Amino acid sequence: MYYLQVYGFYQTVDVRPGQDVVLLPLGSDVPQTIQYSGFEAIDADSSPIRYRACFETTLRPDALAQLFTLSEAVDPRNAPGWFDCFDAPALGAALKAGSATAFMGQKNIEFGVDRIVAITDDGHGFVWHELNNCGKKAYDGTVVGEACPERPETN
Repeated sequence: MYYLQVYGFYQTVDVRPGQDVVLLPLGSDVPQTIQYSGFEAIDADSSPIRYRACFETTLRPDALAQLFTLSEAVDPRNAPGWFDCFDAPALGAALKAGSATAFMGQKNIEFGVDRIVAITDDGHGFVWHELNNCGKKAYDGTVVGEACPERPETN
């Protein structure tokens, strides 16, 4: 069981140059690609929140914050220990200390799940998926405060 949880469900994400790292511009619903290099990512079909990615960029968070939507996410989800470029506790500490900034990458990448992109002051970037209000409320059945997309039919 341990192997399945830590290794078995994950696969390497194929790099799609110019498409892997996107941020949501202020006042727009269409994500925009930013400059990046050294992209690597993992994902699993077993859950939409298992996605993790790392990259580098020459863009700085303070300049990006003038153009792109910020995110309040400051607690990135842990990655498996073998995916060592993604250190969630260190990234969370950097976000809370202000040496990293979280941006909205894409809303509802899957139903109830947003893609969050964090960039540190020294140009390291990290991506993870976070449940949004629709996703959180979908589990307990309460009314949501934001307009949610249609939930896809499941078998």
